[in-house]
Amino acid sequence: MAQPTKAVAAVHSAGDTRGHSGSGLRRPRSARILGVRVDDVTNRETVDLIGHFVRTGGKHQVATVNPEFIMEATRNPEFFETLNSTSLSFPDGIGVVYASRLYGAPIRERVAGIDIVRALAGTAAAEGFTMFFLGAGPGIADRAAEILRAGHPGLRIVGTWGGSPSPSEEEDICTRINAVKPDILLVAYGAPRQDLWISRNLHRLEISVAMGVGGTFDFITGVSRRAPAWVRRSGFEWLHRLGSEPWRWRRMLALPRFAVRCVLDSLSSPSSR
Repeated sequence: MAQPTKAVAAVHSAGDTRGHSGSGLRRPRSARILGVRVDDVTNRETVDLIGHFVRTGGKHQVATVNPEFIMEATRNPEFFETLNSTSLSFPDGIGVVYASRLYGAPIRERVAGIDIVRALAGTAAAEGFTMFFLGAGPGIADRAAEILRAGHPGLRIVGTWGGSPSPSEEEDICTRINAVKPDILLVAYGAPRQDLWISRNLHRLEISVAMGVGGTFDFITGVSRRAPAWVRRSGFEWLHRLGSEPWRWRRMLALPRFAVRCVLDSLSSPSSR
């Protein structure tokens, strides 16, 4: 199993892929932040790549990487390996964007998971992709499905289920999902459980794309309040969320630790000079 290693400012490009209409899709460049790969993609490119995964087949895991993910990965080898093995890991955190600059591998913009889910719903409705929502609190996934269907006529959400990330439930959950064969599976168990669940089960799921979405269904249904657009643009969405959900303060301690670790690591990394 891979172990967390010292970060390098690795940037790479893996050539071209082709989209549904024949337009070129370039595989994204990546940065390595504390050893974790984060792909340099915009919101539009993220949706296009996920659509490409569905159209071309195969099985793909997508992760929404933020500073808390990276800090957890530095002490959790299984999570570290999972994040570095995805088909796409997009930068869902302004701290990740800032950190990438320290390594000389600048990521262009933050890509918020909730924005991607909303955009994917539109793409799915337009192109006939089907979706399945897994996890979240009682009734939350059902309500999120209703809201997205109302906003995107023709959207086919072929199933919702709560369940849990417990290995004892995996066989039953996979059977439920495979019975309806969705193109896209969204898993809301929170990190790292959702991402590890996908990694363990992707091989036996009859799907094209699985993505962990954390609290996205809570935001869609209004259970959690998202920061106003101007706060998001300023980079202080994390502070707004802390004010709305003060119980998160322990988790937020990862942010200053992340900043310090990245500064020290980038200064000592030969490729960042």
